[in-house]
Amino acid sequence: MDSLPVNWEALDSLIIDFVKSENLIEDSGSPSTSPSTSLSPSSSTSSSSSSSYQSRLLIRQIRRSVEFGDIDAAIDLLRVHAPFVLDDHRLLFCLQKQRFIELLRKGTAEDRESAINCLRESLAPCALDAYPEAYEEFKHILLALVYDEEDKNSPVVSEWSPRRRIDIAGLLSSVLRAHLCAYDPLFAMSLRYLISIHKLFCFRQGVPSPISDLTQRLLLEDRDPPATPLESSYDAPPFDEVDIQALAHAVELTRQGAIDSLRFAKGDLYQAFQNELCRIRLDDPMFDELVHEYCVYRGFVNFSVVDSPGMQLSINDDQSESGQLSKNCSTEVGDENTKLSGSDTSASQVIMEGSPESNTNLASIQSTDTEERYPSETSYGDCSTSGTPQFENVLQKNKCLRVGETNKRKRWRGRHENTEFVSGPTSERSREDLNADMTMLKDQQVSPKSCFLNMMKNREDKHELVLGLKELASRGMTEEVVEEINEMDSNFFVQNPSLLFQLKQVEFLKLVGSGDHTQALRVACSFLGPLASSHPDLLKPLKETLLALLKPNEEAFNDRLPLCVLANTLQVAIGRRLGIEEPQLMKIIRATLYTHSEWFKLQMCKDRFEGLLRIDALKEVGAKLIIDASRLDVDMSTDGSSQVTGSSNNRKQEDGSPTQSSARDVGCDETAILKVMEFLALPRADAIHLLAQYNGNAETVIQQIFA
Repeated sequence: MDSLPVNWEALDSLIIDFVKSENLIEDSGSPSTSPSTSLSPSSSTSSSSSSSYQSRLLIRQIRRSVEFGDIDAAIDLLRVHAPFVLDDHRLLFCLQKQRFIELLRKGTAEDRESAINCLRESLAPCALDAYPEAYEEFKHILLALVYDEEDKNSPVVSEWSPRRRIDIAGLLSSVLRAHLCAYDPLFAMSLRYLISIHKLFCFRQGVPSPISDLTQRLLLEDRDPPATPLESSYDAPPFDEVDIQALAHAVELTRQGAIDSLRFAKGDLYQAFQNELCRIRLDDPMFDELVHEYCVYRGFVNFSVVDSPGMQLSINDDQSESGQLSKNCSTEVGDENTKLSGSDTSASQVIMEGSPESNTNLASIQSTDTEERYPSETSYGDCSTSGTPQFENVLQKNKCLRVGETNKRKRWRGRHENTEFVSGPTSERSREDLNADMTMLKDQQVSPKSCFLNMMKNREDKHELVLGLKELASRGMTEEVVEEINEMDSNFFVQNPSLLFQLKQVEFLKLVGSGDHTQALRVACSFLGPLASSHPDLLKPLKETLLALLKPNEEAFNDRLPLCVLANTLQVAIGRRLGIEEPQLMKIIRATLYTHSEWFKLQMCKDRFEGLLRIDALKEVGAKLIIDASRLDVDMSTDGSSQVTGSSNNRKQEDGSPTQSSARDVGCDETAILKVMEFLALPRADAIHLLAQYNGNAETVIQQIFA
């Protein structure tokens, strides 16, 4: 099985842009930066993002109003902020029809009278010039005066359906997004695209997806209806077939659907692509929690403050004496107090400073059991914050290092515009788990309050330790990293010899770069040589490392130290050793990037949209240390989360990296490929395979199919 390394810095940049664009963090001070990542997009991007954010808020508010049946509120918002929508009589007629239905739905005599007035004053005049079929639809909807909502056999049952609200809300969202250029942040679009291709690849190749439990919930099945072009757009000149096929297969449209989308975008392929991509809906609360988890893991936002104002932990002393312990965790959102059972001791749920505004439970998106993700925190009898003196010693050093970095972190604020929350089966499960945990605590005679506080502190300490070691590695202070890890866990490098080799490799190259060849050779003799003797796969990297002695000092040092790659690998390895799994978002990115590469190998072409969505940047890990860091990623992957097997045959270059075969390699002309795709409505790969069977002759292929 194969795996692709991921450029964590590129992913960091996309996610930071996302949280800023969606106003999910408080950014009152100067932008926070780290040696590897800037936490601030450019000023021009910030200005554009701010404008786009306000437009997205407007769209969400209009969508919510329509979905809740408040058509008057939606029309008022449109009249003030987007009057061009009401100028389109097709959309206005659609809104007035729904307004008529909503007035009838209320059921009072007064509202029924208002519905009739709506017919006379708004709906009938609009029906005369909306579109040719509008007047027939107007006469049909009059039947709603006779058949009420409860009559499931009525001829207007579809008009009464709540689904109609969702469709209208989605249509308005599509139109507003395109006209206001209010596209979702780049990362949200990239993730939609990657998951869509991942699901398509797994389906077409007949392989199971290792992240299906996440992607099925994250990417919703329903799409917003497409924004249809005005009739005048149908006079647009013909579009390039290459653009039509690229759009159709990128976002799974029919050929006619792709043509209509290009007409609406006035021939702009990339605008049409963004319009279609944003029609695909994500589960926003779940997406925010995945991003939240990633930001905590990478140290971009503050970690939990257990006794923060938004969280209250209370113990009823009377019940404790009688053997019945209770724990109530409540989160205050706006003016509402919502009881959350999210403190279940899958217990290490990250509770962020500022989490009162964040309303969803991280536990609901976790794809593995607590025991698997946090194995070192499942015993509640021992509530110490460290567990071992070695851990505590390293932690004390680490705290001094992290003071400056911690001050740079932002505060997570969540989505303020969301005030409606749904408590589902997850909450019930959390409540049951919470009761079981309290019983366990009682049996072990441990104070639940002190234990809970210590557990949360324990996780925070571990995160700080990992981030501190990552910071040292990113600065090239690998000798200190090795020393602190050995002090904490003397067996770590026994189980991770390649990582020790990399760290000592950096130390060796730094010494060579400074001109201290004697000390460099001492490191090679003491560490690199013995490691290569015990692990033959390190022998070749050792030889190549020693070649640095022949080069000028500065070149030996600068050309071979991609410290960010090493720091990221170290973070994952140490985190897992301490029971901290890498973020689930990272598992999604690993798997989807791999299937993206495999899919376009099958298509025998380059993805025209990967640059727009920065997918190419996510794959560019950059220079590596002499030992291939990507092998470490494979060794440390869990349950194949970053791996999917495919049936494509990939040729390898001399350095072992895969190459993309092209259509020319199998004797296919691009024009012939497009012709077969157009006439037979086939995916590119299938068209190429058919052409290969008939010597690349498109006419022969079409004749054989229709014969």
